[in-house]
Amino acid sequence: MNVHTQNFLIDGPVGKIEVALDLPDAVREAGAAPRGIALVAHPHPLFGGTMDNKVAQTLARTLVQLDYVTYRSNFRGVGQTQGEHDNGHGERDDLLAVLDHMRAQPGYADLPLVLAGFSFGTFVLSHVVQQLREAGKEIERVVFVGTAASRWEVARVPENTLVIHGETDDTVPIQSVYDWARPQELPVVVIPGAEHFLHRKLHILKRIIVDAWH
Repeated sequence: MNVHTQNFLIDGPVGKIEVALDLPDAVREAGAAPRGIALVAHPHPLFGGTMDNKVAQTLARTLVQLDYVTYRSNFRGVGQTQGEHDNGHGERDDLLAVLDHMRAQPGYADLPLVLAGFSFGTFVLSHVVQQLREAGKEIERVVFVGTAASRWEVARVPENTLVIHGETDDTVPIQSVYDWARPQELPVVVIPGAEHFLHRKLHILKRIIVDAWH
């Protein structure tokens, strides 16, 4: 993502998981305590999705700007992550392994947690959120972009979830997101004129997230 991004491998359920770590400037330069930790999940790996996807990187950059130590990881079969695509099931286990690694870092065990996903990443993360909540673990906030409600069974999420979608998204029609959000009484923030990958609209995505935090 930038010259300061740290890339490394951790052990996962079926092999190595490739992880990218970005630190807020105050944490990296002065050893300040971060506001929290964040994990970003990328779009579908069989359609070119990686942790370096522009939307995933924008989510990471924005969370770093908000003072979160931010991790991204590649799903199975992408980059240096081992294993084969598992339709979102094994990928949940991998994200939980990354979360365990995050929590194991000195001083991070009790920090607030933010989970952010784009497209297929929202589907996988929604079930991670469900598992964490069932285990009684707190999540400060969830951010979903291009929620893949028309393609997979996206689980229910907490009421503090920020849902952002492009008005002209023809990969995931916005009506399917409304249908998923309606029973949960979740607001949906719509970016006018934006398609699925938010081409030329990433600055608006960043602004929406920053404004939601402020």
